[in-house]
Amino acid sequence: MSEAAISQPKSIRHSWVEDVLALVTGTILVSFGAILLREVGALTGSTAGMAFLIDYLSPMTFGVAFFLVNIPFYILALKKMGVVFTLKTFATVSLVSLFTHIHPAFIQFGELDLFYSTLFGNLLMGTGFVVLFRHGASLGGVTILALYIQDKTGFRAGYLQMGVDVLVVCAAFFVVSIPALIASVLGAVVLNILIAFNHRKDRYLA
Repeated sequence: MSEAAISQPKSIRHSWVEDVLALVTGTILVSFGAILLREVGALTGSTAGMAFLIDYLSPMTFGVAFFLVNIPFYILALKKMGVVFTLKTFATVSLVSLFTHIHPAFIQFGELDLFYSTLFGNLLMGTGFVVLFRHGASLGGVTILALYIQDKTGFRAGYLQMGVDVLVVCAAFFVVSIPALIASVLGAVVLNILIAFNHRKDRYLA
């Protein structure tokens, strides 16, 4: 069969129902991953990492801190990514903040291994990020900047986030234990490699 005979699949846009289901699914995964990290005293990068630091250093919960930290980035999203993207991002940030308060009401944790929980939590968060990205949303902060640069230059969003995330995690040197810091750095790397390998426009058409 010649190359000319091989037709490329047509891009099929997501319906609003698919978008809603994806936003709920993605934010549930991200928020549950965040809860696992919080339970073992670890953290991740970007604005979520900032929210963890605020949580550990003040009476403010992660959910509230995460919502507040993201507010300034909506201006960039509105100017660079459009109204729809900004509204979806506002919705996802709000849902993550909400779900981090809901999960503990239904799930109680026993003894958790630091490294296993941190890596598994980051895998959950990374999967949730990919779901959100593929439906035109993000979780604010550096993600907005990373997606904008990827769209304009082709530079992978995951790689940019990886650099920023490692810096944020390292800034927690005096806040978390050394084992938790090491687990957090490894988790941030795993999360962003997952995003870099899976969030590619040339592999996903919808």
